[in-house]
Amino acid sequence: MAPPLIARRAGFSRALLAWYRVHARPLPWRQAPSLYSTVVSEFMLQQTQVKTVLPYLARWLAELPDFAALAAASPARVLKLWEGLGYYSRARNLHQLAQLIAALPAPPRTPEAWRELPGVGPYTAAAITSIAFGAPAACVDGNVVRILARLTADASPFRDSASAAKVFAPLAARLLPATNPGDHNQAMMELGATVCLRQNPLCPTCPVRTFCAARRRGDPENYPRLAAKKMEQVAVTRVWCERNGALLLHLSAKGARRFSGMHELPTAAQAGLAEDEVVGGKLLAKRRRGITRYQITESIHRAPAPRGKLPAGLVWVPLAALDTVTLSGPHRRWVREILAHR
Repeated sequence: MAPPLIARRAGFSRALLAWYRVHARPLPWRQAPSLYSTVVSEFMLQQTQVKTVLPYLARWLAELPDFAALAAASPARVLKLWEGLGYYSRARNLHQLAQLIAALPAPPRTPEAWRELPGVGPYTAAAITSIAFGAPAACVDGNVVRILARLTADASPFRDSASAAKVFAPLAARLLPATNPGDHNQAMMELGATVCLRQNPLCPTCPVRTFCAARRRGDPENYPRLAAKKMEQVAVTRVWCERNGALLLHLSAKGARRFSGMHELPTAAQAGLAEDEVVGGKLLAKRRRGITRYQITESIHRAPAPRGKLPAGLVWVPLAALDTVTLSGPHRRWVREILAHR
């Protein structure tokens, strides 16, 4: 289904870019473009919506305005600024990347070189280099997959968005214009985020609707055909222990694969308590959240403070000092809610 679109790619690009130059959202990395703001925003936007990223990016740029400042920052400061965005490996990778770039005479300019840096995959490398350096690299994320699947009415079944991105990458590359590849990539992402929506796409206002095979068929929401995610149910029991104006928290060890250097409410096992002993305590909160393929139910129960020496990883944090430590986003919310209603 791609050849008719390729034959009209010049017209497609003109229509897309004309729309983008009028309707692009005034996002900070577009209004004051720089390599650093592009890199930070691309890392933050991995797995996170624009509206969530905006206040974090503003605070980050005010505190750490360039690669040198980020490279010199402590890991604790970096994690504290990232607190609440989730997927904290992104922050650690961004910190390592800044340290590597700060040590170079000049930043790399090609997608291949950027992919050698921590946390940079094909999409991020293409976004950074096309926007900052005009590199001829096409971005293919979930939004672009959706657009290309609808433009071509490709009914192929895909396991997930990542596998679909590999299939659509050659088509995305063929549609990429020789001039302004960064604007083209941003226009495609903007189209997917604001017009070619997953549900109820705004086809009547789409600037490239005359190129779209799915619109002509009248079934754009049928594309792309991605397999439904299979969610695994997980139950976690956590404890709430207070003593002398302090709260018991678990501090993940430095170098831990997840949550390194971060605090959370301890699980029963981490607190050295039996599950049935904890469940017998007062239930303070029960929350559900999804992380990748897991649907997690977390129950927080009041429990007695451990006796004697604290198990490894447990620390007492004064309630008045909770804002000075780094808590994972959900745990920060839960602690605030429980303290507000106790």
